[in-house]
Amino acid sequence: MTELTSSTETPRRIVVAGGGPAAHRFADAMHARGLDGWDVTVLTEEAHLPYDRVALSKALTDTGVDLTLGTATMWEHGSLTLKTGERVVKVNAGAKTVETAAGHTYEYDELVVATGSDAVRLPIPGAGHAHVYRTLEDVWAINKAVADLTAKLGRKINAVTIGGGLLGLESAAGTEQLGATPVVINGAPWLMNTQLDEGAGQALGRLIEAKGFEVHGGVFPSEILTDDDGQVTGVLMADDRIIPADLVIVAVGVRPRDELFRAADGEDQLFSLGQRGGVVINDYCATEVPGIWAIGEVANFGGMCLGLVAPANTMAEIVADRLHGGDATFPGFDTATKLKLSGVDVASFGDAFARTEHALEIVYADPARGVYQKIVTTDDAKTLLGGIFVGDASPYMSLRPLLGRELPAEPGAFLSAAGGGEAPETELPDDATLCSCNNVTAGSIRDAINGCGACDGNAPVQELGELKGCTRAGTQCGSCVPMLKKLLETELTKSGVEVSKALCEHIELSRQELFDAIRVLGLTSFEEIMAKYGTGAGCDICKPTIANILASQNSAYVLDAGRGTLQDTNDRALANMQKDGTYSVVPRIAGGEITPKKLGVIAAVAEKYGLYTKITGGQRIDMFGARLEQLPEIWKELVDAGFESGQAYGKSLRTVKSCVGSTWCRFGVQDSVAMAIQLELRYRGLRSPHKLKMGVSGCARECAEARGKDVGVIATADGWNLYVGGNGGATPAHAQLLAKDLDDETLIKYIDRYFMYYIRTADRLQRTARWQEELDGGIKHVEDVVVKDTLGIAEELEAAMAKHVDTYVDEWADTLKDPERLRRFRSFVNAPDQKDDSITFVPDERGQMRPATAEEKGKVLIGASIPVRSATTETPGNEA
Repeated sequence: MTELTSSTETPRRIVVAGGGPAAHRFADAMHARGLDGWDVTVLTEEAHLPYDRVALSKALTDTGVDLTLGTATMWEHGSLTLKTGERVVKVNAGAKTVETAAGHTYEYDELVVATGSDAVRLPIPGAGHAHVYRTLEDVWAINKAVADLTAKLGRKINAVTIGGGLLGLESAAGTEQLGATPVVINGAPWLMNTQLDEGAGQALGRLIEAKGFEVHGGVFPSEILTDDDGQVTGVLMADDRIIPADLVIVAVGVRPRDELFRAADGEDQLFSLGQRGGVVINDYCATEVPGIWAIGEVANFGGMCLGLVAPANTMAEIVADRLHGGDATFPGFDTATKLKLSGVDVASFGDAFARTEHALEIVYADPARGVYQKIVTTDDAKTLLGGIFVGDASPYMSLRPLLGRELPAEPGAFLSAAGGGEAPETELPDDATLCSCNNVTAGSIRDAINGCGACDGNAPVQELGELKGCTRAGTQCGSCVPMLKKLLETELTKSGVEVSKALCEHIELSRQELFDAIRVLGLTSFEEIMAKYGTGAGCDICKPTIANILASQNSAYVLDAGRGTLQDTNDRALANMQKDGTYSVVPRIAGGEITPKKLGVIAAVAEKYGLYTKITGGQRIDMFGARLEQLPEIWKELVDAGFESGQAYGKSLRTVKSCVGSTWCRFGVQDSVAMAIQLELRYRGLRSPHKLKMGVSGCARECAEARGKDVGVIATADGWNLYVGGNGGATPAHAQLLAKDLDDETLIKYIDRYFMYYIRTADRLQRTARWQEELDGGIKHVEDVVVKDTLGIAEELEAAMAKHVDTYVDEWADTLKDPERLRRFRSFVNAPDQKDDSITFVPDERGQMRPATAEEKGKVLIGASIPVRSATTETPGNEA
């Protein structure tokens, strides 16, 4: 074996062939251990600094995103050199040199090969017209192709991804975000078959199909079809079906780039290669040739090459350790996987397929919801061996660090989807691996937090960003960040340190602090707020939060003055997007009371535009199936008839549900309908941290289910009882009694105070029930502030609500008055008159229309021209 001690007089030369994440991690590991006596040269064929391939999907949807790993300043070290555009093409092991395609020769004492892998290309006709998904250039090309084809064809394009694994699904999700219709072809019967069993794969398939993805499984493509100009038109399958396509991406796997280890004709083969490629390494990442190491995807260990970041990082650290005289060894591959695909959680780790002898599988499956959770243990149900989660992967964070350990509770307690709530609280042992990407243990993180030598100067770490930089935990795939944050907060609390409530990495203030700052200073724009309290361009946490705060303090049109770009999809469209890309229209029906004439208007609109109608649990009428460009037309008819927006899309008041009350009901003791209407018209449009629901019951029989609402009002013989902090949802809570036997004026005054105090002090996306639970003192604190005015802010809260009431305007009525605002409601920016014909419906068995399934789209021509027929007549309905 090569002598590994170094000398400061004659630096030993290390050449790294490759410039991907593994090469970067090796250079970083050498830099961290000290480069005295070493000279490291990294040769990369790409034009970029090493970048994060795990986050490649970000560059697919945002070509300007910076994925550079680490800091560029690392490469300024005198003993560390990065040369871009230098592809190593030959290794001369005897002479200890490498040659590059540019004709340069580099001498080495130690050679670290980190050439990674190439995307596999399909050996079928037409494959040259497909894109692959591997490098920045690849995803930039896909981004451009989607934009160019959409503009050229004047419609939503079909983007077909061949491959239903990790990369394939990421690719398909990216094309969907770019505005294409995502289609996935997978040769295996179910998606992600390498990581998921059949039940999990089928659950994932159902979930992403519900998101608008079209999935074809269990059959392979045989040809990519094109027209005479070379434009892709479809994919011919082995069963002779043709799947329409405008763009094809191949993501069926990777192949190790091991050509440097393959002997040329007439030369001796010096290196052992795996059956499926890759150079064979030992347990400290050395090849058979002294002085030559291999790390990352090109390295074959135990008969496997694996394209995951965690083992690549571990290999890089091992080689750096060995070169510095250490004795680290490679423990084997960690195959844990977690991703969020279009809002769908997927996770797999350990012995997910229960291949261990006598392994026990504890499974919860709900096909209707697309949820699948499985925990694999030893036969005594005590030691965790692995798991799979689809649809709800919340237990993964708690379980992943416990792999190979005894569970702290019964396995079923971790199956959150089965109704067990959140996973049991787990105190991770110090030697448990919290971040598998960078092999960081819980003990190392605790050391950094408590200032026990993990970082220079032994200073305690109290910020998440600083903790990530110090330990590297959470800096790559990011799946461990929630657990990292939780551990940080737990350790700081133990030490008596106040835990940071920063809104996000761009804003150090909590939502409450930010709300007060904006209110006191009268700030009115995102730019002003970021200039004073933020850094960077913001993110999907702080942008909508700031938009919400501005809307709750000012009743100005929510999409004006640049605020439109801060909102989420529903707020930008002033409507709720449905799974097929259409929108629902929900006019306000205050208190559930509506005249026959207005009912007739809703019926006429629904009939004219072919909309599906449904009475909601909040006593309103939902109309589904409206295309984006139809929304202004529909709302003009509704506004002209006296309707206004029901704001079903906003974090604001949804409905005030009521029973019939004393006007008609023989049991009613107060006029619940009149009170419900008064409350709904008062608080309509009120933006808040989360949606708000109210209920008013005319007697103790509680027909309006008021105690299941954020604010519930129940009539008594002497007035009204006020309940606060209730909600349904995944974690139901009953509202608690705040005050009894109130007259109308006092009731409204207390509700004004309650809502405004909640809006000012709750965290983002925090329902009133959770907010009350976390207040110091709970309902007693609420009573002190709202009823007793112990903080002396009652008048201020009432004035803020009065301002909202006085300045309220209906968003849709305002939209219709301004042609510039109406420009938002176009399916295609470059073709304003083009309709989105990819949206298709079929009649259902109950006489209305519904979105077509993927199978129905493939069998018949379904589109905007198909009439919806009545269940009792043969008269065609209006075009959908």
